[in-house]
Amino acid sequence: MAIDKDEWLKDRIHYLQGIKNKTEPQELLVLLYEKQDRSAQDEKNLAALAKLEKASVKLAKDKAAVFNAINAQKKAQAQVERKARTHELCNAAGLLILAGLVDTKTGKPTIDKDELLGALLGLANVPKEDQRRAEWKRAGAALLAEQEKTKSGG
Repeated sequence: MAIDKDEWLKDRIHYLQGIKNKTEPQELLVLLYEKQDRSAQDEKNLAALAKLEKASVKLAKDKAAVFNAINAQKKAQAQVERKARTHELCNAAGLLILAGLVDTKTGKPTIDKDELLGALLGLANVPKEDQRRAEWKRAGAALLAEQEKTKSGG
């Protein structure tokens, strides 16, 4: 009988015999495979159950592949988001360096850290419509423009 010579099926039956929680089709597959005097109908049922088991295994592998691909995509997206966040944090640190509040070599504040934080808290509490903010924005834009000009060699 050709079905008995199928190596995949032999291996699968051996695997199924070792597990406790088999599905009903898996139990039938094992019983029919182990049956000594199979009728033509038994052979037909065994072949159908073997085909079903192969399809189930393939489906499980395909499902795992899809979930792995989705997880890899999520991981890649998270990495892109982390890199973008890190870039923005470095840009913010660059502004502190540009303002002379952080040493470029050491990365440490050039003024007392409590004083620096207090000043930043003060800035955070200044209303958006306050005239000082417009003045700070003009001064910052001028310094950034100067830096860009220096970078581009102008």
